[in-house]
Amino acid sequence: MPIHILMVDDHAIVREGYRALLEKQRNMRIVAEAGSGEEAYILYKQHRPNLLIMDLSLPDQSGIETISRIKKYDPAASILVFTMHQNPLIASKAIQAGARGYITKNNLPAVLIKAIYDVHCGVMALSQDIEKAIAIDRVAGPALAIKQLTVREFEILRLVVTGKSATEIAEILNISPKTVANCHYLIKRKLRVSNDIELTHLAIKMHVINPVEEF
Repeated sequence: MPIHILMVDDHAIVREGYRALLEKQRNMRIVAEAGSGEEAYILYKQHRPNLLIMDLSLPDQSGIETISRIKKYDPAASILVFTMHQNPLIASKAIQAGARGYITKNNLPAVLIKAIYDVHCGVMALSQDIEKAIAIDRVAGPALAIKQLTVREFEILRLVVTGKSATEIAEILNISPKTVANCHYLIKRKLRVSNDIELTHLAIKMHVINPVEEF
């Protein structure tokens, strides 16, 4: 049986390139493409693909939040992250949200193909670069409070430090501004910072955001 795939990436030219690659495989078929998290959520419910290939940098809600939404709708969803992000913290949060694989885009096409088969068969798939980064982070990195944030708190942290207001964050994440404010307070408490300036410095230090890309 063919593997029906929903591909999510905000760059149409990237989707076109990988569509050409994947459809050369005899048993892979792209059934839909999405350029945003909201579109991915809608198309997933329409097509119920066997596998979803998800970038993390999307124009509305992030890939991590989209993964979380889709997994709440369908806990059995098979999701493979395919992204430029090599940060082990971001990879860990994506897996915590429900991704079954994490492949960086600097790998050879064969790595992506193998990961698709692995995730489709229920096997966790990590590219060697991210697997190594996670292992080093676990062994050599200090125990950081930021790792204890929930997926929702982590997403709110990323949005807060990029200058989004509570109202804007509430709209992006489909929650109330009060929930955003409560989470914002808990995040600062967990990370032991007193204001958003300290929060932003910590986020940059831990590579949660890249100030050149985000601002």
